Amino acid sequence: MADIARYPFVRHLRGSATAHVQHVTAGRLRHGGTGASFWFRPLSAVLSEIPVDDRELPLLFHARTADFQDVTVQMTLTFRFADPVLAAGRVDFSVDPDTGTWRGTPLEQVAGLLTESAQQHAIDLLAGGVLTTVLTAGVGPVRAAVAAGLAADARLVETGIAVVDVRVVAIRPEPEMERALRTPTREQVQAAADAATYARRATAVERERAISENELANQVELARREEELVGQRGVNARREAENAAEAAEVAAGSKARRDRTAMEVEADRKRVLGEATGAANRAELAAWAELPIETVHALALRQLANNLPQIQNLTITPELLTGLLAKLGAQR
Repeated sequence: MADIARYPFVRHLRGSATAHVQHVTAGRLRHGGTGASFWFRPLSAVLSEIPVDDRELPLLFHARTADFQDVTVQMTLTFRFADPVLAAGRVDFSVDPDTGTWRGTPLEQVAGLLTESAQQHAIDLLAGGVLTTVLTAGVGPVRAAVAAGLAADARLVETGIAVVDVRVVAIRPEPEMERALRTPTREQVQAAADAATYARRATAVERERAISENELANQVELARREEELVGQRGVNARREAENAAEAAEVAAGSKARRDRTAMEVEADRKRVLGEATGAANRAELAAWAELPIETVHALALRQLANNLPQIQNLTITPELLTGLLAKLGAQR
């Protein structure tokens, strides 16, 4: 919107860098240009302001394919007024000399023109194909068709409008049809997922079986080695028993030989001692045989006295003396 300063009998307009301003008086162009600034008389001046910057126009419309299916097309057009003087002659861009606002709605008029033209080209393309073909082809053909159609539109060229870019955001069918179209792919993906799950389970089962077989083989090998170990332990125990028996037999033989030798030595000792004792006794008896009987009695009494225990007190009772005296009297 132009900036207009009000003064008595005159006005001052100051444009912007993105707007082309024209000042016409009595059918003649007095001022014109982008970013223009000038004085004018409000009663005789005709002012027009045409934007020259890029404008965005979002579009959302429905179309029908060859198989009578509705689709929704969402796109955005970028346009600008390439020839603002030509645009000012075809579209009413006049502004109020007091407020600087447009008297009409020129941008809505241009938007309607672009919308109808873009829809026409898109609908013509979509009507020639079935729904699956349209959705499979994507947004590229629609974007190309709309861009080519708008570039060749004579009315837009005569209005000074240049379409800078066409962007098709999405082409979508009705929700029910979209769900129906998604079902085969969803089922296919689910089937692939199930197959992957089954394959993973089969692989897990195969691995578990391999692990079980490996564990069983290990247990069999351990049992076999344990059997060998038990057998080897038995052999070792038998060898130990045999060795112990042989050692005991050797020890017993050695002990028997030692005992026999000791007994033989003891027997020889006793025999020699007995012979010596017998010889001594014979010599003693021979000596005693040559002694008088009284001497023998005396020696016997002395020997007896030496072998008797020590007598501290001797008690002689009348009964003992009576018997002893009786024995002595009888001997006389």
